[in-house]
Amino acid sequence: MGANASNYPHSCSPRVGGNSQAQQTFIGTSSYSQQGYGCESKLYSLDHGHEKPQDKKKRTSGLATLKKKFIKRRKSHRSADHAKQMRELLSGWDVRDVNALVEEYEGTSALKELSLQASLARPEARTLQKDMADLYQYKYCTDVDLIFQETCFPVHRAILAARCPFFKTLLSSSPEYGAEIIMDINTAGIDMPMFSALLHYLYTGEFGMEDSRFQNVDILVQLSEEFGTPNSLDVDMRGLFDYMCYYDVVLSFSSDAELVEAFGGNQNCLDEELKAHKAIISARSPFFRNLLQRRIRTGEEITDRTLRTPTRIILDESIIPKKYAKVILHCMYTDMVDLSVLHCSPSVGSLSEVQALVAGKPNMTRAEEAMELYHIALFLEFNMLAQEKIAVSKPACAAELSNSCLLPHSYI
Repeated sequence: MGANASNYPHSCSPRVGGNSQAQQTFIGTSSYSQQGYGCESKLYSLDHGHEKPQDKKKRTSGLATLKKKFIKRRKSHRSADHAKQMRELLSGWDVRDVNALVEEYEGTSALKELSLQASLARPEARTLQKDMADLYQYKYCTDVDLIFQETCFPVHRAILAARCPFFKTLLSSSPEYGAEIIMDINTAGIDMPMFSALLHYLYTGEFGMEDSRFQNVDILVQLSEEFGTPNSLDVDMRGLFDYMCYYDVVLSFSSDAELVEAFGGNQNCLDEELKAHKAIISARSPFFRNLLQRRIRTGEEITDRTLRTPTRIILDESIIPKKYAKVILHCMYTDMVDLSVLHCSPSVGSLSEVQALVAGKPNMTRAEEAMELYHIALFLEFNMLAQEKIAVSKPACAAELSNSCLLPHSYI
């Protein structure tokens, strides 16, 4: 391009006039007309020293407006015309089909609203962390006493051993039930409230008191060196479920005709029993907690302690089928419901399942299993199991569960 302004087209040539001091020498142009953005040319000047502040502000605001237009244009191209798409979809449909689709949408919307209201009305499900906090506070089914500064702390051997290497070594030296262990802590500055807060942390994964000493990095480093650094609560509880160290209760399953024989001490079905910890099942389920407390009141617990045998709980399989027991225990330790546990081995079939096959009934669907598990959770008063979403391994199973309108909202 030349420096002479007379070379520009008449319609787009710059107008230079007025005060001679305000005249500028233009050396180029950048036209947007070829790109479809306008027909007006933009001129670039060498002289910007005498530009007034208000002119600069106007030019900046003009560029901002142009930028907004470009963004708006891009968004308009990206947004979909849903009305147009619906018209194209329904253009070849019969009126009855369209009416059926509308009714389906209305029914789904009503079901969604009903599910929301039901979720708001149901009580909040207690998490593993909250139940573990109550377990430490109310001391359900403790089996060892820690003595620190002449204060007794009843605790649970399995939980401390799973959470802390220091306690795992310490408790292994006193395996008897109800052992009293005097604590000797080398870390300076640990008093009784702080020791209680440390135990609370092992149970819940968080400190139970606001103490400025816990903000001291040196104290935390010394504690981690002496006690060891635990994993997260979820990881350690999953390990406790997988390996069942220090288990003190077994769950047996029997029909009504076999209950008397089972209570008589039959040991032939140990392979079919499921191991667990009294502390966990009593903390998660009021049903199991009341059952274990009743055994203590009647003196049955004393016999188990004397013989150093795990407590056996006989469950009627017509109420709680054995195939659901591992799903229930898994949820108690992890707060997760995994139906794949039901079909992980051929030995998990229950008596009710055999009776169903003999009667010629088809196998239960995942939705039917979820519904039965939901009613068992209500019986056990285990709200987390009743309200937690089910983990399924196959998309088809998820679709089957979501298509069942009989299931609670938490199972969809």
